[in-house]
Amino acid sequence: MSATGGSKAIIAALLANAGIALTKFIAWAFSGSSSMLAEAVHSVADSGNQALLLLGKKVSKKKADAEHPFGYGRERFVYAFVVSIILFSVGGVFSIYEGVNKLTHPHPLEVPWLPIVVLLIAITLESFSLRTAIKESNHVRGSQSWVQFVRHARQPELPVVLLEDVAALLGLVFALFGVGLTILTGDPLWDAVGTLMIGTLLVLVAIILGIETKSLLVGEGATKADTEAIRDAINAHPEVESLIHMKTLYLGPDELLVGAKIAFAPRELMTDVADTINEVEKAIREVVPAARVIYIEPDVYRRPSDANPSTDAFFIRGVD
Repeated sequence: MSATGGSKAIIAALLANAGIALTKFIAWAFSGSSSMLAEAVHSVADSGNQALLLLGKKVSKKKADAEHPFGYGRERFVYAFVVSIILFSVGGVFSIYEGVNKLTHPHPLEVPWLPIVVLLIAITLESFSLRTAIKESNHVRGSQSWVQFVRHARQPELPVVLLEDVAALLGLVFALFGVGLTILTGDPLWDAVGTLMIGTLLVLVAIILGIETKSLLVGEGATKADTEAIRDAINAHPEVESLIHMKTLYLGPDELLVGAKIAFAPRELMTDVADTINEVEKAIREVVPAARVIYIEPDVYRRPSDANPSTDAFFIRGVD
């Protein structure tokens, strides 16, 4: 995902949610619909979330320093995790509270046509926002299904915006369901039911986001395809006897750390080993451009029968 593409989707969602939140609050003030209030708070939470995602992208670009020698790339994961918490607490929990309150203290809707008009306009605007997020996601999704994309994306912004937009559209449909049935039946119970449905939806989406971003915070390695590409690039070099072991870790959405122990012939000269390592690093970056930080440890592969090597053998041995 390009930085521009991700920001475009976030800004589109931010502008849509800010405008929608204002109209929903106006509709709630005139109608008294709890579904409208829940949706208004939902839009405010989404607007704040998108602002946090933009802030996270900006902070992540800070240069590395002595305290953070690998940079601030993982700040984007932190802000995405904060978004899931806000969506759960501000959006989901508040909506459930408002729904329960409406169940225990029901009151009829006033100006019933207003929330219907606002909800239909909001559905249109959210559809445009979701369309932008889908378009930007398709640039990087490749052949993955949407579920795979959300689960395995290393850049957290687009999956977050996608889930938020889907939740927003479903929430609007739930609100339309609750308000519509309240108008048709005259029973405010349906408005409360719609509010509870919105709250439950937001809590579920927040849990999904929390689980996925937690995995990024803990630390995820390269994908299977990238791991195989790196392994093949290392083993393809004629001076490399074998790849002993390798570990990878994403330092940020666009920066992969690669650490590998590579076996060389026992009598390789240090200068030759150094040249080979430089060539291997270049080959790795060609197949996986995100591999920006690479540490390679030269070693000698020893079979069990090599327990007593010749003492005059000149070899390079890495320290575990």
